[in-house]
Amino acid sequence: MSRYVQPVPTPDDPYTGDALLRSWLERHLGPAGHAAAKGRLADLAADVTGPLRAAHADAEAHPPTLVRYDGWGARVDRIDTSAGWQAQRAAAARHAVVALPYLESARASFGTAARVVQHALLHLYAPESATFSCPVAMADGAAALLSLPGVDPAVRGDWLPRLVSTDPDTAVVSGQWMTESQGGSDLSRSTTIGRPAADGSWRLTGEKWFCSAADAPIAVALARPEGAGRGSRVLAPYLVPRYAADSPLAGASTGPDAPAPGITVHRLKDKLGTRALPTAEIGLRDAYALPLGDPAVPGLARAMTLVVVTRVHNASAAASGMRRGLAYARAYAQSRHVAGGPLAANPLHRATLGALAVDAAGAFALAGHAFALLGRVEVGGDPDAAAELRVVAPLAKLATGRLAVSSASEYVEAFGGAGYVEDTGVPRLLRDAQVLPIWEGTTNVLAVDVLRAVAREDAGGPLLRRLDEATDLACPLSPELADTLATVTAELRDALAGAVADPRAAAVVAGARGLALRMAYALATALLVEHAAWGDEQAGLAARLWARRWLRHEEIAVDAHRHLDTLC
Repeated sequence: MSRYVQPVPTPDDPYTGDALLRSWLERHLGPAGHAAAKGRLADLAADVTGPLRAAHADAEAHPPTLVRYDGWGARVDRIDTSAGWQAQRAAAARHAVVALPYLESARASFGTAARVVQHALLHLYAPESATFSCPVAMADGAAALLSLPGVDPAVRGDWLPRLVSTDPDTAVVSGQWMTESQGGSDLSRSTTIGRPAADGSWRLTGEKWFCSAADAPIAVALARPEGAGRGSRVLAPYLVPRYAADSPLAGASTGPDAPAPGITVHRLKDKLGTRALPTAEIGLRDAYALPLGDPAVPGLARAMTLVVVTRVHNASAAASGMRRGLAYARAYAQSRHVAGGPLAANPLHRATLGALAVDAAGAFALAGHAFALLGRVEVGGDPDAAAELRVVAPLAKLATGRLAVSSASEYVEAFGGAGYVEDTGVPRLLRDAQVLPIWEGTTNVLAVDVLRAVAREDAGGPLLRRLDEATDLACPLSPELADTLATVTAELRDALAGAVADPRAAAVVAGARGLALRMAYALATALLVEHAAWGDEQAGLAARLWARRWLRHEEIAVDAHRHLDTLC
């Protein structure tokens, strides 16, 4: 008797096989704009399904290592990464995954929608990048920060072209050194101190506890300028060159891979997931740094430029991972036979996959909308988009992060025992998803941020207006859907009014998570309705089922089973 081997599932092409992605691009770019972007997207999709999938596997199989000393006992603190990690780095540059919204040619072609094209690139690239999407996000955030008018033109001229280069030989990514062990997300407890030097540079001293992309050539670090006082508002962002080659303090005999003077890598983090990504604890002792803006001016607001960018990247990573997990689970269901037939024909399994497809559609709409707003702010200087983005960025991040974890758990389960075996690659979906509700603010931290924005800046106004408009659009699509949106909008209007009236009330703070999630789920419904009104049948179906699932808390299994093929 021959030994049975389950065929390895092969999902569809991530670009041509994703109808929602393509219709979203058609709507936001127009037919001509989508046609202009197609070649770039098709090229990346071909790389993702070929060499980058292999590079992803290599990087996961060979995680980074820290070499503290050379053979002669000299401290080197070198982080070695795999060939697969380097291949992902080169591909991110070559495909302009960071660079595209900064390229004059892209802005000329796509205008404010350049960020929409970038979102599509990330949607294809991120799920099998071995989480190189994380340094991509931080490089984009650093580029946005360097683009601010208050940054020294010389610093911008030295580093921004490298961050947005499409040449793998010159392109760099950035790390992010924000948190410290005693404070975490409570930045007011940061103790890293910045002291000015005579040449206009600064020296940073402190301990950074969670430094992502610790191998990156630069990092953006937060520090408290000497004498600036307490609290978080006064913290300022600094650019820290990671290697001796970029530090004027290094001696001539120092090797190019050696850390810059004053930088010590204590250890690499042994993490639940994102294992291919080097994350470290780093000590700073009079480390050379360059201020990004005037340190005498409270700088946390400047640093939020970076944070907004990385939050929307986080939402994109969540949504794209959900979509890719769904593609793998569907492919497996088509090749796996149970109870006398293909698993893909089983009504219960189809219902499960259909519900996951609804969640993936809602997450995609939230992430896509955040990127569209970001483009309108950066290119068009749109004040309405800026006001809406203030609340959409945290809402999209917190909702998609939680959806990504629950979906990843279902995808692991969809593979049965094979989903629990490391060398299939499936368990990584769950391990890596868990970082998404944590990085750049946990659900509770972001919920309080939303509450603060609503109370201080009337950030709930743009959301309520969008919900009102979507209610009108929903009427011809589905009276039931319109009624649901109208009811939820009224509830949110009352809840937000209460939050504005007394934002520090115990009941308001305790309910902040529930309120934020309700806002995010309502927003996703509205965005899907808008896309359906444009003419996308899949979005209309997803909107109706999403509203029933997340706003009315109804069971959607029968319709999810019946409409699985349309939803996917």
